[in-house]
Parts: sequence; C-alpha cells; structure tokens
Amino acid sequence: MRGGAPAARIPGRPTLPGTAPAFAAALVLAACGLAPESADDAPASRAGDAPYDLVIVGGTVVDGTGGDRFTADVGIRDGRVAEVAREGELSGQGAEEIDAVGLIVSPGFIDHHNHVQNQVHRRPLVENFIRQGITTILPSLHSGDQPYPLRDYMEDLEVAPNIGFFAGHTWTRRQVLGLEDRAPTPEELDEMRDLVRETMEDGALGLASGLLYVPANYAETDEVIELAKVAAEYGGIYYTHMRDEARGLLPAVREAIRIGAEGGLPVHINHFKAMGVDSWGKTIESLALVDSARAEGIDVKVDVYPYTAGSTGSGVLFPQWVLAGGIDSFRVRVTDPETRRRVHREIEEWMRRDWTGGDLSRIQFRTLRAFPEYNGRRMSDLAADRGLPNNDATGVQLAIELQLAGGFSAIYHFMDEADVIRIMRHPQAMFETDGDPVGYGLGFPHPRSYGTFPRILGRYVREMGVLTLEEAIRKMTSMSADQIGQSDRGRIAPGMWADITVFDADRIIDQADYVDPHRYSVGIHHVIVNGVPVILDGSVTGAKPGHVLKGPARHLTETRGG
Repeated sequence: MRGGAPAARIPGRPTLPGTAPAFAAALVLAACGLAPESADDAPASRAGDAPYDLVIVGGTVVDGTGGDRFTADVGIRDGRVAEVAREGELSGQGAEEIDAVGLIVSPGFIDHHNHVQNQVHRRPLVENFIRQGITTILPSLHSGDQPYPLRDYMEDLEVAPNIGFFAGHTWTRRQVLGLEDRAPTPEELDEMRDLVRETMEDGALGLASGLLYVPANYAETDEVIELAKVAAEYGGIYYTHMRDEARGLLPAVREAIRIGAEGGLPVHINHFKAMGVDSWGKTIESLALVDSARAEGIDVKVDVYPYTAGSTGSGVLFPQWVLAGGIDSFRVRVTDPETRRRVHREIEEWMRRDWTGGDLSRIQFRTLRAFPEYNGRRMSDLAADRGLPNNDATGVQLAIELQLAGGFSAIYHFMDEADVIRIMRHPQAMFETDGDPVGYGLGFPHPRSYGTFPRILGRYVREMGVLTLEEAIRKMTSMSADQIGQSDRGRIAPGMWADITVFDADRIIDQADYVDPHRYSVGIHHVIVNGVPVILDGSVTGAKPGHVLKGPARHLTETRGG
C-alpha cells in the first residue's frame, strides 16, 4: 500500500482556502432536506445527470462484517451507499469523486463512551473525535448532567458526527435526592422512574449509570434495577461504569449482570478493565463471568480503550461516605480530629491498593485548580517540591488539601497492558475513547481524546498483530452499530447510511501521549457522515450532517441472548 495521500477530485469545484468544499455544502443541504429558494441560489446535490452524489474510487474496502478486504468503487446517493462495484466501474459517474487508491475504505467508527453529553452544541464539529475516523459518538452519561428535556435538545442539535443519548441514572438521582446518601422513598423512586420514562420517550437509547461516582454510588442495586425496567419497556439497553474496577471488580461485574437479568435488558460495560496492581490479571476471571452470563442467555458485552491509564476526578480517591452531602460536609469531617483519623486510614489503604501502589507518580494532574502550574505534572512532583516523601501517607495529605481547594482531574496510571490486550481480543469487546471534546492546545487532556481509534489500528493491529484489520474494524463498526439498534449503519453495502472513513493502513497511528497530548493522529484522510465529508484530504470541512440516533436500541423481544 502506497504511503502517499491521494487527493479528493472535485471536478470544476475550486475549494477556497479556509472554507468547506462546495460539494460538502451542497450535500449538507440535501442531507437536511433543505430546498433552495431558487435554482440560481443552490448548488445541486448531484451535478448534471451523474447517478451518484459522491464516488469513492479504487479503495480497498473493509466492509465492517469481518470478511476479507476487496478493491471496489463505492457510489453514494442521498446519504446512503447506493452501489459497491468490485469491478471498479463507477469512476466518472459521481458528481464528486474521491481517489482512494492505496487506502482503506471502512465504515465510520463508533465511540461507545465519551463526555460530550451536554457540550456538543457548543463544539458541534467535535474535531478531536472526527479526526480519529469516528462518525458516531455515544455520550453514555456515567456522571454529570444529561440534556433535559432531551427531545428539545435533540431537535435543535446540529453536529458533525451522529450522536445518541441515554437517560442518566446520576442526573435522575440528583434531581430527586441531591447528594444524600440514602435509599429513595417509594414516592421518590416513582419520581425517578418518571424522569427515566420521559427521557426514554424522548428517544434515549437506554439507561446509563456511573456507580463509582457520588451520588450514584449511594444507590443500592435494586434502585438501578427498577430504573432499568423502565428503560427495558422502551427497548433500551443498560450502559454502565461499574461500581468498582479494582479489588471489587468481580462483584461489580456480577452486579451489572444482575441489573440486566432482572431489569430485562442487555448490558454493556464501559471501559472494562482491572485497575490497581493488586487486580492485574483479574480480567481472566471477569471475562469468564461475561462468558458464563451469555451462556445463560443474558446479553452482556463490553468495551475498552487502548491505554494503561484512566482519567477521572479526585473524588474517586475518597470512600463514598467521606463526600456525602457535598464540600461543606466533607470539610466538617476532615477537620474533626477523630473523623479525620478514620478518613486518613481508609484513604491510605484505598490509594495504595487501587490507585498508586505506593508511588504518587501514578497520579498525573490534568486540571489542578489550586496550583495550575502543576497541570501535566505528577503528585510525586508536588510532594517533592514540598519536601515530602513519595508515599501514600503524603498522598492522603495532599488529596484532602486539594479536594478542599476545589479538587482536580487527573490521569491515573493503574493498568497492565496484558489485561488491555486480553479484553481487546475478547469476542464481545468493542471500543470507546472515554474522551473529552477538547479545544486544541487547551488544558491537559488524556491522549485518548485524540488518539484512541488510530492507536488501535496502528499499534495493536499493524505493529503488534493483536487483531486483524478486518476484525478490529468489525468491532468498531457493524458490531457496534448492532449493539445500539442501528443495523443500517456500520457496514459498506447498498442501502446502508454512508458513514465512511478512508485511511492509510500503513501510516495510521496516534501521536498524542501523556506528556504532549494535543497532537492529532496521522493517516486519516477522509471522513464521511451520512454521505457528507466532514474531513476531506485531512482538513475539517465544517459540515454538520450528523443525525441524532434514537431508540429503541433493541426490539422488545431482544432482551436476552445476542
């Protein structure tokens, strides 16, 4: 496969510097169903009598099914794939054409979890995602707020990739109980059911929970089951950040499976992992639990990101009772001498076994409000600058101080690559970024926000051979589309929506790392969403052709098996 960069051929359509191509603008109008006011006003979506709006010429098609690659032209009309011609006979039949000779033509990638849930309207191009070849994003609402009312938010949304939303357990609980550490009364549980029901009726794909985080981790399993039952009534699926991914990993997997079984809906476990040195290797047992549940007819699947570090806020360093009631209650607890001794004892053990292994360099600050000069540096650096030893007693002291000063977000280096690879190879595993919609050069993000999918295809497929290219793309596309009930996506075949990524399999790789995270990946040439290019010749077009993908994620008879 050649290493050059074939350019899109735009016959007779000059592209002005800094603007989207004319044909992309025309296709946006067509995709949105917008008619021009007059024939003179509008660029036609198809020039002359050309049978296709866009033809991708001469590429190597990996169609998303897991089947062998083949060379073909792909004709796109009205946002969908109209023809896949293995004879290569479509050149010259498109109003516009892209030369893909020497490149892979794949369905666009689907990201099962990210943090764009109520921010995408402010950053509708979500450039750091589409530059990875992602054409569908699923903000699965582990914590934080969901858009509400969801129907109103979705109706006004214009965005580059497709997007699907969930009913958020955290948001729902907060509306009714705030940050209280208790079970809801029957009347309060009914209020929570009503909120989930409303969001499902608005088009949510399912229920999502983040049981590691306050206040969701105050919920008993039965509470989540009751809300899952509501989502199941609408053909929803249950997405979860489990209650524990470290020492409590196996009970947490069992809990997720139970919620699906008793709630009557499929289970999808986000960023499946084994965190903390004491838990390395437990993915053998945790994946066996997934297999056993499936053997019993319970539909359980997982996803993974290709990094050995995670990222989240500082609240995870504290047992949940310490944070109950918010910052004022936390301050009272840590200033009372007797309670502080208990806090210190519990956090020190928690940090050592699950987060640091006794080495504070495993905590790398992303956003440290009190001391922004340490963004990108390690907790061990802060300790050293204060003349403190690099141990977990120091970590507890600093964690309490920094939490009182507004907290922080951090990258936590707590996983083993052997576990990542084991999950990646599992037949029920898909992929996610767990990324943020970042402004280029702003802040200190986890590199996954820029590099997840190119890293899988570059490091784990091409360099390490963990997966074949066909199998990796199947996990990223058709398998992922089927998981959320979008069977007319995720494949390159006639009638499918034309979500397509064109990339160089010999060059694709992530460039962002933990020291220099603001670096786009290389090797992605063109990204097409619903037939409209959002990346063309490596440049953002500015088009926003994405669709909101609404539930049901499953037909109501498909709650078991699969």
